[in-house]
Amino acid sequence: MKRVAHFFYTGFYTGYMPFAPGTFGTLLASAIYCSLYMAFGDNVRFINMGLVLIAAYPAVLLGNQAERYFEAKDPQVVVLDEMMGYWISIFFFPFNLKIVLAAFVIFRIFDILKPWPIGSSQQLKGGLGIMIDDYIAGVFTNAVIWAIIGFSHFTGIAIF
Repeated sequence: MKRVAHFFYTGFYTGYMPFAPGTFGTLLASAIYCSLYMAFGDNVRFINMGLVLIAAYPAVLLGNQAERYFEAKDPQVVVLDEMMGYWISIFFFPFNLKIVLAAFVIFRIFDILKPWPIGSSQQLKGGLGIMIDDYIAGVFTNAVIWAIIGFSHFTGIAIF
C-alpha cells in the first residue's frame, strides 16, 4: 500500500525528475486532462470536477504520508499538490487548448512566486501545508482565466 501511495504523491514518479519536478508534475496533470478529453470529449470538465472534489482530501492524507516517509516538510518529490492545483485551475472551463496552456503557465507563475496568501499558507503542518498553497494557486489561476475571458468578451478581442 505504501508503494501505491508513493506512486501517487510523486505524480507517477515525475517528482523524481532531476530539475523542476513541480513543472513536470503540472505537465503530467495537463497531459492527463488532455487524455481525458480525448477519451470523454466535452464531459472532461465534469470528470475533472469530480476528480478534484473526490481527491482533495485524500491528497492531503497522502501528503501526510509523504512527510512521514521522507521525514521532511513538503518534500520536493511530492508533486501531487501541483497536479491538484492545475486541475483546480481548469475547473468549470470547457476544453480549450489555449486555456489548457494558459492555465499551465499562469499556475506555474503563482506556484513559483507564491504571492500572499499562497506562500503563507505553506506554514500549515502536514499534508494540508503541502496541498493548500497549490489549491489556492489553482483558484487564483482560475480567477485570472475568468478575468481574461471577461476582458475578451468586453473588448471583443478573441483571446481564447
